[in-house]
Amino acid sequence: MAMAGLYRRLLPSPPAVEFASSEGKQLFLEAIQNGTMEGFFRLVSYFQTQSEPAYCGLASLSMVLNALAIDPGRKWKGPWRWFDESMLDCCEPLEKVKARGISFGKLVCLAHCAGAKVEAFHTNQSNIDDFRKYVMRCSASDDCHIISSYHRAVLKQTGTGHFSPIGGYHAGKDMALILDVARFKYPPHWVPLTLLWEGMNYAVEDTGQPRGFMLISRPHRDPGMLYTLSCKHESWISIAKFLMDDVPLLLKSDDVKNVHKVLSVVVNSLPSNFGDFIKWVAEVRRREDGSPSLSVEEKARVSIKAEVLKQVQETRLFKHVTSFLSNSCCRLPSISGHGDTLPDIAANVCCQGAEILGGKLSSSAVYCCRETCMKCLKAEGDKPITMVCGTVVNGNNEQGVDVLIPSPQGPCCDCSGPSKYIEMHPASSDVLTALLLSLPSTTWIGIKDGQVLKEIHELVSIDNLPTLLQEEVLHLRSQLHMLKKCQENKADEDLAAPVS
Repeated sequence: MAMAGLYRRLLPSPPAVEFASSEGKQLFLEAIQNGTMEGFFRLVSYFQTQSEPAYCGLASLSMVLNALAIDPGRKWKGPWRWFDESMLDCCEPLEKVKARGISFGKLVCLAHCAGAKVEAFHTNQSNIDDFRKYVMRCSASDDCHIISSYHRAVLKQTGTGHFSPIGGYHAGKDMALILDVARFKYPPHWVPLTLLWEGMNYAVEDTGQPRGFMLISRPHRDPGMLYTLSCKHESWISIAKFLMDDVPLLLKSDDVKNVHKVLSVVVNSLPSNFGDFIKWVAEVRRREDGSPSLSVEEKARVSIKAEVLKQVQETRLFKHVTSFLSNSCCRLPSISGHGDTLPDIAANVCCQGAEILGGKLSSSAVYCCRETCMKCLKAEGDKPITMVCGTVVNGNNEQGVDVLIPSPQGPCCDCSGPSKYIEMHPASSDVLTALLLSLPSTTWIGIKDGQVLKEIHELVSIDNLPTLLQEEVLHLRSQLHMLKKCQENKADEDLAAPVS
């Protein structure tokens, strides 16, 4: 029987010039000599083909995020943290993207939520001269990349709207190199910048907005080193709505007479699945893969996590939160889902780590942590690092899993019994403090008692926070803001980054 299908497309030339053609190679060499191909080498190292016909936006973004070496803070496969299209599901369900693609605004949202620094413009918010300057700037650097959203018709190509990164620029010919992520269709190619701008000027039917471009760069350090908001659980929409919409309304009650009552209103109303929404990022490694000592990268990451946790616990707000939780009959939903003591969390994380390291995260295999033990790793000149070692059993197989614990306190504990464990990990009180700090300042304006309002504003103000904690809080605030915009389908109306 005959089988219908397509094998690639012939690249319309002109207007495009195939990258691998003689002319394309000459353009490449001249652009290198002029210094406008610096960004190409990082991008091409992570060049990928979109895995679905409508995944051009997701493929372009994951390619750029990996080229910028931004740590996603979550596992891809095995033990590896790595951006993949399947992980970019914050602002739009993957099934919807698979069917219809993703809008320009929601791709901008995804980039913000992934921790990148983003400047985005519809064509009616910029002009071709500024666009050319941005292309030249990013092409001459490897710390900034541009994703263009354009209509293929202007380039005489088949299809409609498309996303792809710009890999370089030839100033003499005024041409941009498109690293087309639909590599099954067209190879990389040079196009006149004026035509690319014209393609970006096409309006999108769904939104009525023109297309555009976004500059994506790396923040000076990875955001979300200790905390991150998770969109993997279906409850994220209701929890984001609760935090952004419901909490301000609840605080307008006449009963809010002191800080304790403010916390009571928030905590007593938290959805039961709150623990699925905000997580702390744990470092996990298979014991046989790791040497007794930690790598420089592991030490640096754990050290930053520990410092962020220490700074959270030194805030005045944290003292109010711990006092409230210790004297209240309510119980905050655990961020681990398995109790809030270190042994419980360690056992749970070790089991998750074994699943991830075994590549069986979605399988029916049952992992049980038989025992956990706390160790203290010390090296000359370094601070002690706490490591929980777990023995995880799956049927007749067992493996050792190590979890590196951010420890703002000392000394490290030994394995002499559960009573010896101290709360040196990101517990629910720490997470609640960080989340309250990350809520918009407008959250509290409905409090009627002037003295209470003043005290709350002083407690949640980020102006005097240490730099590390301030960045952590601003990242959470940005994630929350972007999730709300996506939930309200306003991502394409306002491309600006959240106001701090």
